Amino acid sequence: MSKLSNFIRENTEEILSEWETFARSLPMGASMDIVALRDHAKEMLGVIANDLATAQTDEEQQDKASGAADALEEDSATAAQAHGAGRAESGFSIAHMVAEFRALRASVIRLWTRHHRDVGEDELEDMTRFNEAIDQAIAESIVRYTDSIGHSQELFLAILGHDLRTPLGAIITSSSFVLETNELREPNLTLVGRIASSARRMNQMVSDLLEFTRSRFGSGVPIVRADTDLTAVLQDVAGEVTASFPGSVVQIETGGVLRGQWDADRLAQAVTNLACNAVQHGFKAPINLAAHGKPDEVVISVQNEGPVIRGEQLREIFLALKADRPEGGRDRHHLGLGLYIVDRIVAAHGGSIDVSSSEEQGTTFSIRLPRQG
Repeated sequence: MSKLSNFIRENTEEILSEWETFARSLPMGASMDIVALRDHAKEMLGVIANDLATAQTDEEQQDKASGAADALEEDSATAAQAHGAGRAESGFSIAHMVAEFRALRASVIRLWTRHHRDVGEDELEDMTRFNEAIDQAIAESIVRYTDSIGHSQELFLAILGHDLRTPLGAIITSSSFVLETNELREPNLTLVGRIASSARRMNQMVSDLLEFTRSRFGSGVPIVRADTDLTAVLQDVAGEVTASFPGSVVQIETGGVLRGQWDADRLAQAVTNLACNAVQHGFKAPINLAAHGKPDEVVISVQNEGPVIRGEQLREIFLALKADRPEGGRDRHHLGLGLYIVDRIVAAHGGSIDVSSSEEQGTTFSIRLPRQG
């Protein structure tokens, strides 16, 4: 029987008392009661004591050292995982939470060495296994803590995006109505036009934000398949883009059979996103929309002339929160979610998307869609 295991069981209250004193010294600790401060710590000590009292093979020791023994997210929550989630909810920083484990480790070691002056081989093995158990608890707590923080942040963004749509809708509707009266004179005409344009841009940002959070919370962007004619989709996209960007030119090229089981609205959203991106970052040359039908799939391409997308940026272009502009740097008019959302829409259809960019050919985004889901 492990001496350290017995020691932890017999001195749990003293260990927790020292740990509680440290936890109270942390910024969020002063406002918590004793029960909350001891949140899961007693259970973790019990798990560690049981682990020390159980024989361990070399393979099991290696699994602990490599992290293979850490509880998985789909497992029922361990005390360490519950502790991480609780600390995230209570407002502790991850540094504070790790410091708690450091204090718990220090309390056990300090009391243990005070009671055992003579350290032999068995005691050293106990201490090694104790440190492994603490490290495992830290790892499990950090995983659950970061997951909880990430979920809270995305939930906040989703709520913010949803609540912003109502006042933005009011601004867009009101400014559009005033412009349509044709009664404004300069400089009021220009100012109201800017209000309408800025509100529409903000509304697109909010839409991107909601799509992003929806894709992160669920299994992906939801789609509803129906018989779809891609020729009609491209025509709608061209009309919307030229209306949003007066003076822009969108050319359409089609070939082969362009009917299949897709979500027309989602595909229109994806192609519109690519086309608008091309207009904003191109060299004022025509945007080419093309769709070509093959036996089992169709290929949709959006091509424009503009700055070449190079190297690392080309590899990361579909990642969330990367700038949607070829020349690099942040675009203050975009959240860096547009191309990520396009990628998620294509993935939801079981398709793929890639991009090529060169001085000679310009930049081309190519979407490959299977006809059937």
